[in-house]
Amino acid sequence: MLLAAAGAALIGDWLEGAVLLFLFSLSGTLEAFATYRTARSIESLIALRPATAALLQDGSERQVAVDSLLPGCQLRVRPGERFPVDGQIIDGTTWADESTLTGESEQIAKHPGDTIFAGTLNGQGSVVVRMTRAVQDTTLERIVHLVQEAQSRKTPSQRFVESWQQPYVIGVLTASLLVFLGSWLLQGTAWQHAFYHAMVLLVAGSPCAVVVGAPAVLLSAIARAGRQGILFKGGVHLEQLGHVDVMAFDKTGTVTLGKPAVVEFWTPPAAAASELLRLAAAVEDHSEHPLKVPVLAELARRQLPPITEPLVEFHSHTGLGVHAHVAGVWVGVGREGLFETHDLQLPPDLLTNASRMREQGQTALLVCTSTPGLYGVLGVADQLRPEAPAALQALHKLGIHRRVILTGDHERVARAVAARLGADDVRAGLLPDQKVVQIGQLAATGNTVAMIGDGVNDAPALAAAHLGIAMGGAGTDVALEVADVVLMRDDLKALPLAVWISRQARRRVRQNMIFAFAMIAALVIATFFQLPLWLGVIGHEGSTVLVVLNGLRILWEPLPNFNDGNAASP
Repeated sequence: MLLAAAGAALIGDWLEGAVLLFLFSLSGTLEAFATYRTARSIESLIALRPATAALLQDGSERQVAVDSLLPGCQLRVRPGERFPVDGQIIDGTTWADESTLTGESEQIAKHPGDTIFAGTLNGQGSVVVRMTRAVQDTTLERIVHLVQEAQSRKTPSQRFVESWQQPYVIGVLTASLLVFLGSWLLQGTAWQHAFYHAMVLLVAGSPCAVVVGAPAVLLSAIARAGRQGILFKGGVHLEQLGHVDVMAFDKTGTVTLGKPAVVEFWTPPAAAASELLRLAAAVEDHSEHPLKVPVLAELARRQLPPITEPLVEFHSHTGLGVHAHVAGVWVGVGREGLFETHDLQLPPDLLTNASRMREQGQTALLVCTSTPGLYGVLGVADQLRPEAPAALQALHKLGIHRRVILTGDHERVARAVAARLGADDVRAGLLPDQKVVQIGQLAATGNTVAMIGDGVNDAPALAAAHLGIAMGGAGTDVALEVADVVLMRDDLKALPLAVWISRQARRRVRQNMIFAFAMIAALVIATFFQLPLWLGVIGHEGSTVLVVLNGLRILWEPLPNFNDGNAASP
């Protein structure tokens, strides 16, 4: 552009040269504004962390610079203030708005012992926080670093453009020189007209729209995803997600909550279910087995008073269950083998319902007492995430036609979960290294495979897949380190949204590339039909502005609603 403007001045066409520079500067300003819009999300994140904090020390409180704080410091955070550090509440209760990090709009209750994150907003309580991480290691700082790194990494589209950018520019300069010499020396055209034609060709062949087409889209897509609690660790991963056609899911902690609960409680019609549950909870309360937690939680959920009388002759049988005398009643809770050791004949309807629950993927806890007719079965199972079925349905409508559950759990349990989710395949009984083998098998047929896990025990499979996606839990260390994409608020609804953003970005990049190359071709051809310089400049700069605006559309485009599983087809 500078060469063309200088050439216009050389032949005395000052007005066209001035118009060229003005339009080129205007286009550059609009590009800079677009880049600012996409990078503003980082600046807003950085601005979230307060510069000072109220330090509690030696019984007094004073304001100090946040950068001077060290792990172990105790801080007072008042209502309406932002938490200055990552830490743990040690006094007081409040709620926190963590939408800036996770996109979660709901207020999160915080009690002593709960974790808080720098940059999040304190609600209506005044709390004391113990700092647990250095300032430079907070979740906020790490997310800022990752987003900056993501926006600086080159995608395949950008690397492709850059690979031929320099040879292309040299080619356009050479072609312009040849056109000038050919018109002047071979056709006898006046040198001013030949030189003017060469300058128009120089402007028409400039690849500005091609060069800016992909970055404008990808920066906008990364920023839009960040607003929704989806952290892409690079534009390359954003592009890769758009190619995924197989998604493998860990079960526990990913499609389920990882918290067993009583999902069914069967008793004969004449039995007093509430009394039986109280007796079972009284015995389980003395057990060391983890299944006691959902039994006690069910008692609390039903708001039943616990039995306070002491237990007599409590015994625990490893792998079978527990039994004791409670208020003069013998109570046993466990598997069939527990009662066989006591020569107790189990009612047929009890065994039938226990078998039915197991077929549905539940753990059946048999409860029998010495009181005639007072018996039942507690069905305990891990709970599906409420949004999981709709998320998998939305993925199917987006074109992910193979959704596989990979789990170390029993096959019967895994198949029951897969059936409730609507998954296409399930592979159970897998150790972490066996999940890696399964990922390889899924990819062996030419599929692009993404693995979705909780970022801890699924780390090998996340690394082995073409794309690793972790449930972030507001930025857990392992999730941020291992995965290529992090769902910051542990919400599977964000997964189809991430796919949709990726598909939109790929579509916009294709549109920009096709339009930019077509515009260059049209302008170059028009130069041989007396295209004026000012019109070439408008066409060139106009195309550059249009591809930038097309990229910015992702920032304000309405998001689809995946809550009910609906999604646009790819």
